[in-house]
Amino acid sequence: MDEQNNNNKVTSENELNSDEGPGGLNPSDRPGKRRPIPSSFKLIVAAMVGMIAAYFLVFYPLPYYIYQPGSAENIRPMVQVTKQNPPDQGTFMLTTVGVMHANALTYAWAELTDKEMQQRKNVLLVGETEEEYNQRQVYSMVSSQSNAILAAYRNLTLPFHFETESIMVMHLVPGMPAANVLRVGDVLLKMDGKVMESAEQLVNFLVGKKAGDTVTITFKRGETVLEKQVALDYLPVEPAESGKAAAARRVGVGISYNFLMSVQPENPENHVAIQAGEIGGPSAGLMFTLEIINQLLPEDISKGHRIAGTGTISEDGTVGPIGGIPYKVIAANREKAEIFFAPKENAADAIKQANKLKTKMKIVTIGTLSEARDYLKQLPEAAATKK
Repeated sequence: MDEQNNNNKVTSENELNSDEGPGGLNPSDRPGKRRPIPSSFKLIVAAMVGMIAAYFLVFYPLPYYIYQPGSAENIRPMVQVTKQNPPDQGTFMLTTVGVMHANALTYAWAELTDKEMQQRKNVLLVGETEEEYNQRQVYSMVSSQSNAILAAYRNLTLPFHFETESIMVMHLVPGMPAANVLRVGDVLLKMDGKVMESAEQLVNFLVGKKAGDTVTITFKRGETVLEKQVALDYLPVEPAESGKAAAARRVGVGISYNFLMSVQPENPENHVAIQAGEIGGPSAGLMFTLEIINQLLPEDISKGHRIAGTGTISEDGTVGPIGGIPYKVIAANREKAEIFFAPKENAADAIKQANKLKTKMKIVTIGTLSEARDYLKQLPEAAATKK
């Protein structure tokens, strides 16, 4: 009897201590139980989730531009004048605004650091692509440089004349054959071997052409000159004005363009060339003009000072407003500018930023090129340049 009870105890204990359940089933194989997920699979999933999150944080673009301080750069190496005068002791500097595309991380950083942001749709024109916006900035800079040369010649009463250099492609009409050949930013040199020197000449060239006709276009892309056949086609129908009949469909190339004009001096010694590199926009006009004048004159109009600034320039010397002046003030202060020329419309913001920086840099309000020159004339020589 005792032996039987002991055997029963042993059997019960063995059943309790066995890895198998009743009927030899592993607990994990019992109905209603799930196999544990292998740790290696968990790591793979975690890594994939991390990579997706990193992509959206770093690489997925948001529809915003973030503005921040750019650079303050010496203009002298960008301007070449044929006439050789003694080297200047001072420095004129253009200033820029840094612009970056926002992602989730930079957007959060901008919010925390109170950086200025603009929605992309508020920066681009209606229907404008980002490529076309960039090209518009390039054209604005080229036009600004021409205005700077013209304003300098007029200020110094140097005789000059205009020359048409080329046509710059600013927009391509979707669906037109030219859109498959040309790119925004291409510079058209010739049409069927003829140089186009005015909009009227280009219009007259297309008179009598039919859809399907081809023209040979010689153009410059970067530093490469290309020659391609381009078919003409009907241009999109323009909406008729109220109460007027729709105009007849016209045949054309299918581009929007601007003419690039150069200002040439009558005296070759006064010839000016500007190479600004990747800098875009018109806001360096005033500073380019001052550097051109400085190189055309034998004296140093900067009088040995480090002078930064900003502002557009018109043909008659009017200085116009620009954007992002607080960031330009920061950039100029970082490069130890002593004086900062600010357009009168932006002067209050420039002074406010200068006070915030507690800088010794003086903000000078400028409305015209003549005002800038008058200020420089009464400026004393910098201590380092006094004899």
